[in-house]
Amino acid sequence: MDLHILDKYAKSLIKQAATQIRSSFSEELIIESKSEANDLVTNIDKETEKFFIRHIKKDFPNHRIFGEEGFGDKIENLDGYVWMLDPIDGTTNFIHFKKNFAISLGIYKDGEGILGYIYNVMDDDLLSAASGQGAYLNDVRIPRLESTTVEKSIIGVNASWVVPNRMVHHDGMIELVQTSRGTRSFGSAAIEIAYVATGRLDAYLSMRLSPWDIAGGMVIANEVGAVVTNLSNEPINLLKQNSFIVSKPNLHEQLLSKYIILK
Repeated sequence: MDLHILDKYAKSLIKQAATQIRSSFSEELIIESKSEANDLVTNIDKETEKFFIRHIKKDFPNHRIFGEEGFGDKIENLDGYVWMLDPIDGTTNFIHFKKNFAISLGIYKDGEGILGYIYNVMDDDLLSAASGQGAYLNDVRIPRLESTTVEKSIIGVNASWVVPNRMVHHDGMIELVQTSRGTRSFGSAAIEIAYVATGRLDAYLSMRLSPWDIAGGMVIANEVGAVVTNLSNEPINLLKQNSFIVSKPNLHEQLLSKYIILK
């Protein structure tokens, strides 16, 4: 399949979906909880995922879709073409602030990421990448990431991991907060990965992310020289939920060996 044609098609779908999301602000928002009270989904999340599936299934009937809201295919392997989609990454931000949310999409062929997209809907910023061809912000090539130190770094991390928790030793996280230049949390994994790829953040970590949260961002991160693993320093498994870190190359080992200690 022509990668250029697939890329243009995916970008067109993303822009169309974003226009529909922005138009939805005048409509009634139906909010539901999924696995827990803070795991939210809206009718717009569902409608957006169905929009992608309807078009992809029509135009690429042999492709499969792995979507957050469950309207796609049951994915037990990554054979062939698999689209990994989060229609609105940052649903809580979408509900409360009407900003800081993104469409996240990765297209994989036989388990290898070939195209990746993160579209910040309200900022109209589209990050895109094709494997081996670099990453772009609004069609301007993003330079490869440069080295930095922990002391000069801004780290993307949720505050819940700095207090006692069941996933990571919080003493190391407190030391990281004290040593780094600062920490930030934006409420959207896709946006925080995008910020690492563009140099606004130096690293981002999370304990629980699903494949659709990170699939598109991983393709982009790889093209700018970022390191992506789980917090055990193992490759990401895109068939299950993962702990996750993306960082500038020189920071990765420092963060995992000194500050981020799993229980």
